[in-house]
Amino acid sequence: MEKVKKSTSGGWWQRFSREYSIVLITIGVIIAAVIAVTIKFGDPTKFWDGQNFINILRANTVTGIIAFGMAFVIVSGNIDLSVGSQLVFVGLLMFNVLNATGSIPLAILVAVLFSSALSIGAGFIVTKGRVPSFILTLGLQYVYRSLSIFAMSSGGVTGDVAEFKLISNTELGGVFPLPIIYFFIVFAVYFYISKYTVLGRRIYAVGSNEQATKLSGINTNWVKMMAFALLGIAVAIAAVVEGSRMNSMNSSSSGDGYDLSCIAMAVVGGIAMEGGKGSMIGTLFGIVIMGIISNILTIMQMDVYLVNAVKGAIIIAAVLLQHKSKNN
Repeated sequence: MEKVKKSTSGGWWQRFSREYSIVLITIGVIIAAVIAVTIKFGDPTKFWDGQNFINILRANTVTGIIAFGMAFVIVSGNIDLSVGSQLVFVGLLMFNVLNATGSIPLAILVAVLFSSALSIGAGFIVTKGRVPSFILTLGLQYVYRSLSIFAMSSGGVTGDVAEFKLISNTELGGVFPLPIIYFFIVFAVYFYISKYTVLGRRIYAVGSNEQATKLSGINTNWVKMMAFALLGIAVAIAAVVEGSRMNSMNSSSSGDGYDLSCIAMAVVGGIAMEGGKGSMIGTLFGIVIMGIISNILTIMQMDVYLVNAVKGAIIIAAVLLQHKSKNN
């Protein structure tokens, strides 16, 4: 009895750290960032500045928006490695529709419908064809990118409608860039879906135990396809934000490395690679953490070719920590 009592009373820190681990990690990363900047420049304000935090959010709005969609797919027990190439594929079509019609709403609608169709199609092949999502989306990554490069002869497309640039290049109150507002709107909607809707609960159920969920009468294939659809919508929104910011889309360079960044954000935020676990709030913190790390690497003037190596190492560390936590 005494042992049980000790274990219960002494376990409050474990429960607290498990429940709020992502918050503690974020605080730790911020403290480490301030210390690193102070040591290098003798001036912590180079990092600890309101404008710098706005810059961090603005620089990660596109990948962050996709990361919220990626979270649903990973929670369902799958993964998508094609989102960067899909963003380009969708963006090029969006600009062609925009330039041909001059209609911004129509171009955005086409982008959302096309991206959703691509993602639902991927989900359909994964579920009906029983193809591992890793292999399928790796193949789609090459398909989307190659078709984009072929269609544009390795070039890109520029928007002819000036008003389209205002979507991402306008600041609310002269302070907050609109992409940050879109980012938090997507977060709020996806948080609501994950927490308070039947679809959200079923995505978690499928990721936790697909067989048991199927036996309970739920169409698990449909649930997985809807998880991919939510990712497709997020990719379309990201394509609009990215396209508007640059007023262009390049078939070769746009979206490069976004796949790795989005997965890293979700996994660092506590989305379990085996599925069924994690939250949108955790993903939000994961986006902030990865944004701060990228910001620090830039401030510290790390070689650009080493940045992805650091991100890859972070993904490995996050997965190892997840497995350690699971085994404990």
